[in-house]
Amino acid sequence: MTRSAVEKGTRFVELHNGSEMFLMPNAWDAGSARMLEDAGHAAIGTTSAGIVYAMGRPDYEGLIGRDEMLTACRNIAEAVDIPVSGDLEDGYGQSPEDAAETMRAAIQAGLAGGSLEDHPGPGGTPLADPQAMADRVRAAREAIDTTGQPFVLTARAECYLVGHGDPSRPGKGGGDPFSNSMARLKLYTKAGADCVYAPGMTDADEITASVQDTGAPVNVLVGIRNFPLSFEKLEELGVRRLSIGGSLSCAVLGLVHRAAAAMMEGNIDYFDGALSHSQICDLFRREST
Repeated sequence: MTRSAVEKGTRFVELHNGSEMFLMPNAWDAGSARMLEDAGHAAIGTTSAGIVYAMGRPDYEGLIGRDEMLTACRNIAEAVDIPVSGDLEDGYGQSPEDAAETMRAAIQAGLAGGSLEDHPGPGGTPLADPQAMADRVRAAREAIDTTGQPFVLTARAECYLVGHGDPSRPGKGGGDPFSNSMARLKLYTKAGADCVYAPGMTDADEITASVQDTGAPVNVLVGIRNFPLSFEKLEELGVRRLSIGGSLSCAVLGLVHRAAAAMMEGNIDYFDGALSHSQICDLFRREST
């Protein structure tokens, strides 16, 4: 069965409103998305880092715009019958209307959800002012609701990734990332986010507080080396959704990097774990829709 965009959106909303935690791994192209779907995952996210890396560009330098990112997201969404949530970075602009336009375009691209983040832009500029970010979340929410399309809006507080602390002093770095994250996530929930998270939060007590106090389903980024908590523990804490970010794409690129170096030494030894051509063709043979 091929699900429509409305059916995918409805299913994605149901996953967030249910009682069971689910893992939403992150794809960077249609092929990786098909493989994640084939493994049985109920939904997938995109990874903006993985998409940028697949284009041979560095991340966090503003080298991909809205149209190019959404073209990549559309290709992923059209390749699978499960819901896809787009990593839409900062919404590709600092104004509320920029965020609104990005969400309207995301829905047109067939996405069932999308995220906005307050991460610094190119050059290491400070985190977005929390109220300004909330205004963008609010505008995104209004734009989504106007379409009538079921769609999960995720808001991200990037405090842990940049060591940003005091919520009253954006960019100054005082305080602690947890306090700042909580202040921001509560604000973003009130502005209309359906799901929230702070990438880099790994402490069980802090995760528990985010689940209990933010007022929205919480995502935890588990694609971190030596992540300390099991999936079972995260479910006990009340986490609703898990994601892996760009870690899988980095692992794949790591294989290519090692193989490329080994070939220079005359070693063709990268076959462990490789799929055969016939296996890949069987996996990808589903008729296009």
